[in-house]
Amino acid sequence: MSEPVLSLTGLTKGYNHGKPNQVNVLNGIDLTISGGEMVALVAPSGAGKSTLLHIAGLLDRPDTGEVRIGGEAVGDLSDRRRTAIRRAEVGFVYQFHHLLPEFSALENIVLPQLANGRSARDAAARAKDLLARVGLAARADHRPAALSGGEQQRVAFCRALANEPRLLLADEPTGNLDPETSEVVFGALVELVRDSGMSALIATHNMELAARMDRTVRLGFGKVVA
Repeated sequence: MSEPVLSLTGLTKGYNHGKPNQVNVLNGIDLTISGGEMVALVAPSGAGKSTLLHIAGLLDRPDTGEVRIGGEAVGDLSDRRRTAIRRAEVGFVYQFHHLLPEFSALENIVLPQLANGRSARDAAARAKDLLARVGLAARADHRPAALSGGEQQRVAFCRALANEPRLLLADEPTGNLDPETSEVVFGALVELVRDSGMSALIATHNMELAARMDRTVRLGFGKVVA
């Protein structure tokens, strides 16, 4: 049996340690995501889902507990090694697209590939293919300001998948979009993830969108409650 793509064991995380306003955000999180599995992460605001995603994606470290990506324990690795794993193995999508405004849609998808060692020619071919798959081939040369909100977020999806990661982490990826656009954009994300065979952990308040994934995980009081 293959190793899970993501395994979180006993994660705790707090802020302002030892102070009167100390806040414990995660209180012992256990979560495993298998290869090709899409999991919805549902929690009220302030319940720790963003913190959990940041730890899972090696942007932050837990106070205690273990994170494994592809079977490799990453907690004690150097920052350089963690960055290399994050760049190659993990894709991120946020509520806001965070595209670089001075670059075109195509260039925004090419740049992370160049940073990961892919040739400019291959990176451009990969970017064009991804844009075509989300219906944006004709918008490749447009800068973010010339794109609609839904188009910007689809470009952000393509950028997150550009390096063919094994794990996609998304934090309310359609939270800034109207319901109709959200449905179209989320459909594009699901199709991209399913076609690639990658795993995904997607935080969302939208239960209709969550229902389209393989299972739903709920957070409450810093723990997985369902």
